Amino acid sequence: MVNLSDLFARNGSTCRPWPRVSVNEAEWTGLCAELAAGRLTLSALFGDSGAVHMALLEEATGRLALATLPCPTGPFPSVARHHPPAARLERTIRDLFGLTPVGAPDLRPWLDHARWGVRAPLGATIPDAGAGEAYPVLPVEGEGLHQIPVGPVHAGIIEPGHFRFSAYGETVVRLEERLGYVHKGMEGLMAGRTPEEAARIAGRHSGDATVAYALAFCRAVEAARGVAVPERAHALRGLMAELERLANHLGDIGAICNDAAFAIMLAHCGVLRERVLRASARAFGHRLMMDRVVPGGVAQDIPAEAIAGVKAMVAEVRRAFPALVRLYDETASLQDRTVGTGFTKPDYVRTFGAGGFVGRASGRGFDARRALPYPPYDRLPFEVPVRTDGDVNARVWVRIREVEESLGLIIRLLDTLPKGDILVPVPAGGGEGVALVESFRGDVFAFVALESDGRVRRAHLRDPSWFQWPLLETAIEGNIVADFPLCNKSFNCSYSGVDL
Repeated sequence: MVNLSDLFARNGSTCRPWPRVSVNEAEWTGLCAELAAGRLTLSALFGDSGAVHMALLEEATGRLALATLPCPTGPFPSVARHHPPAARLERTIRDLFGLTPVGAPDLRPWLDHARWGVRAPLGATIPDAGAGEAYPVLPVEGEGLHQIPVGPVHAGIIEPGHFRFSAYGETVVRLEERLGYVHKGMEGLMAGRTPEEAARIAGRHSGDATVAYALAFCRAVEAARGVAVPERAHALRGLMAELERLANHLGDIGAICNDAAFAIMLAHCGVLRERVLRASARAFGHRLMMDRVVPGGVAQDIPAEAIAGVKAMVAEVRRAFPALVRLYDETASLQDRTVGTGFTKPDYVRTFGAGGFVGRASGRGFDARRALPYPPYDRLPFEVPVRTDGDVNARVWVRIREVEESLGLIIRLLDTLPKGDILVPVPAGGGEGVALVESFRGDVFAFVALESDGRVRRAHLRDPSWFQWPLLETAIEGNIVADFPLCNKSFNCSYSGVDL
């Protein structure tokens, strides 16, 4: 049996701050058994040229390590055979690298919709077999069942995804998702780029979490090269991350209520979200703060007059938000839609290692800012709200409490903003780095391998939605079809973030 301590003891790699260790097939399977037993959490599983990498988190100790299994001929032992959360990750590895998980319970394509012209574009270029049979949706049998296909094109300005409902009357018996429609080739685009160029691409994996993505990528690069980022830059990064979290949570709270036919909350929360975006634009020159987190620090300092503007925004949200919370909590028709709807089992959350408001609403209190603290959060006090009721209402309340925490963090960051530089150069050279950063959805994992000339050889960023989308399928079971928009919005998983 091999465990995380064994990987740390055998660490001989240049990967920082956590080790990457080469293992054999027996050790790989042993680590899969640790996942299945719940002693480790799967943080990432991704392919490379002739190898697969598995990032493993030991939550009790806050340690993380990567296991690498060479598989030059293609096959490797399936992780999903032992640990179901790995299934879609393995399907992606097969699509992008042509590596086959032996014994996998599901070998259907995930990103590859037979429209690329080649197979395994990041590995060996294999001529595509052409458009084959229709995607094989999992069968559901039973008298009186019918199917409802939804998407991939939707009624609003929304990313594409196909949802296949099997229902008995109005009650959902099974939901199956099919994504991959917005595949952009992100990992192929980052390969061969300088870290500065690749950081721009990293920040576009999922645009609503651009700060978190760029921060995860940059922290991995800085770890690989041993770069010490200035304290002022750390604080500004934290400020941007909390502004991003605040804007998204306010938008989500309003949108969830709107899907329950309570549009007034959408209007009021939309106004507050707009205030946050405008304050962000004045502070950092961009409403979403895109391309402001760069390797070595930040691209732009905050002007003195913008500090007052951000504080004024915080004061405005603090005045207006409590009344909206009371309105949400005291509207019986709204509570009737959210309480008890879309229940997510705590056991499922723990098995999938689901983070963010999805995990914390079902009892998993993991937050990368607290569990594996990084600057500036290692010096800041804050609470991580956790509930156990696991329904739409719980996911709303976790967001409400996180809004309150973010408001406090923003003020503390501004009041303790260090003086000094905001950017240092990243020297060219090789190395590997890993980072785990908390986005508004949950933890974003980043692995970066640099060539000797400093260019990116391999970069992988794992969105928290990889471990949340499958839980949405379980949350809607037993609910009526009309409650799916409400459940879906309460999860707010990223389509783009998992389509790479």
